[in-house]
Amino acid sequence: MSVLRYIRKIPHPFKSGTLRRTLVIYLLIACLFPPIIFSGYTYSTSLSILTHKIKAGIDASLKQEATGLENVFNNLDFVSKQFALDGQTAERVNEYLNTVKVTEKAEIMKDIEESLNVVNFTNPNLGLTVYYNPQAKNPILFTNLAVSTEFGVSNLPNFVRYNGAIYFGPHQTQYKNSENIVFSSLREVRTDGEQPVYIYLESNNNLFRQIMNSQSNETYGMKVSHYLINEAGLAFYADDGEAPFDAQSLKWEMAASGDQLHEGQYLFGYESPQGWKLVTAVDQGVFNHEINVWIWRMAVLFIVTSAFAVFLATMVWRKVYGSLRKVNREIVRMTGEREAPVSLTNVEEFDQLLRNFQVMKTTVNELISEIASNERLKGQLEMEKLLSQINPHFLHNTLNTVQWLARSNGQDDIDRLLTLLVQVLHYNMGKQSLIVTVRDEIEALKKYIELQGFRYEGELDFDIQIEEETLNLPIPRFLLQPLVENAIYHGKNEEHGIIQISTLMTSQGKLRLEVKDNGPGIDEDTVQRLIGASGEPPILGMGIGLKYVRSLLERYYGNEELLIIQSKPGEGTILSVEIPNDIKEERYDQRISG
Repeated sequence: MSVLRYIRKIPHPFKSGTLRRTLVIYLLIACLFPPIIFSGYTYSTSLSILTHKIKAGIDASLKQEATGLENVFNNLDFVSKQFALDGQTAERVNEYLNTVKVTEKAEIMKDIEESLNVVNFTNPNLGLTVYYNPQAKNPILFTNLAVSTEFGVSNLPNFVRYNGAIYFGPHQTQYKNSENIVFSSLREVRTDGEQPVYIYLESNNNLFRQIMNSQSNETYGMKVSHYLINEAGLAFYADDGEAPFDAQSLKWEMAASGDQLHEGQYLFGYESPQGWKLVTAVDQGVFNHEINVWIWRMAVLFIVTSAFAVFLATMVWRKVYGSLRKVNREIVRMTGEREAPVSLTNVEEFDQLLRNFQVMKTTVNELISEIASNERLKGQLEMEKLLSQINPHFLHNTLNTVQWLARSNGQDDIDRLLTLLVQVLHYNMGKQSLIVTVRDEIEALKKYIELQGFRYEGELDFDIQIEEETLNLPIPRFLLQPLVENAIYHGKNEEHGIIQISTLMTSQGKLRLEVKDNGPGIDEDTVQRLIGASGEPPILGMGIGLKYVRSLLERYYGNEELLIIQSKPGEGTILSVEIPNDIKEERYDQRISG
């Protein structure tokens, strides 16, 4: 039990939440992730390439075999037409049938048999050739080879009708001394007699096996099985030995797609324009053999790569973690030996970190010595902060007291003046949102105009024209008052001043704010001073100038040039602002701290 307690007290090297565990995990991920991605990508790509390669090879070999069979039928078709429909041999057969003289028959028979031998000699793909009269007592008229005693076509398997002839097969040859598998054709000979005569041709005895060379695997590179489907849709096994599956279960639709799996066999098909189909069946294990070999190789490569990645991660972990432990010791030492120099690790990156840590230690020591002096200033800073919060409240309270005295003494004008001043100050210096509606801005502006009316009574008239659809649009607070201030201070006319204030929607969907006066106008230098662009202090009104307006436009719309001043000496001044009808910043979320 004591041993178990001792073991439990030993720190786990890969405890959850430790840097060691995190470092090892990340290093393993960094080392293993590339080979995993590479293997996955290579697998998907190579699998597709290998599968396509195997399928393409099978399709090419299948087409090659089918082309060979088509050539067999084309050759039988050509020769049978030569023997049956035209040519010297067909004429001699007709003469033989029409003559009754024995000597002439013998001479014609000799010529025909010589012709058969010549054709067979010049066409090695032909085998047995027979002129055949099924209604005659001796149905075999002429032949180039010995014929089996059971010669006949009634029991031969029909394959396809093509170009006026009937093709049989594959079946055992009717040559007397052979059991090879052949294809054969039967075509009626054009004669003048009443009884039908046919030319029966067989392919070469070895030709079919040369085409269907599944046993040698030379063409496909793997063992395959062949099935033929005749024009009636009936399938039969075309190779020797046991069929991988029953031919009756095979339908052409199974092989038409090119790679359908049927009873553990991949099927590939070729449809001949002659009306028959050839199907190749490949065992699933044989088909995937090359792919499986490649997968095993990739698995071995991945295991070796993973082992190397683990080894590399361990070496990196030891190097990095050892250096980190030295850095950690230096940090711990700082609490007790603040002035002691750091010891390096001989790893460039960590040594650089430790050098920076030494600089930090020096800086910390300097900062600690400054803390005492900074603490002495803390009380003074707190008092100044408190005063900065008290002053606006003190101003409002004082104005309210003066207003109360004026109201109690019956001084209504002073009472009204102070009421307007308090409302204007409350709007300008209060804690309400930095984004207001045009309606709010106009209401505050009216109070400001009424306040100015006490000073300029009879000298100025104000004309406010506000489009209804602009009242609820958002604008920055305190945007209009500096424009009106400028018109009051610089647009007064010696006779009678008129200041027009308007808001409207432009054809581009923007909000236009405009302040127009009929004053003496201003020159370009004065315009530059108004906006603070001349380098001299800007001309102010109630402490806020047109430079403040430009700052608002830059803050909320990203362009201080939205403020346009149009003026000429003697023609009055127009101050206008065209801004979007919406502000992306949430209304009423921006608050003034204080």
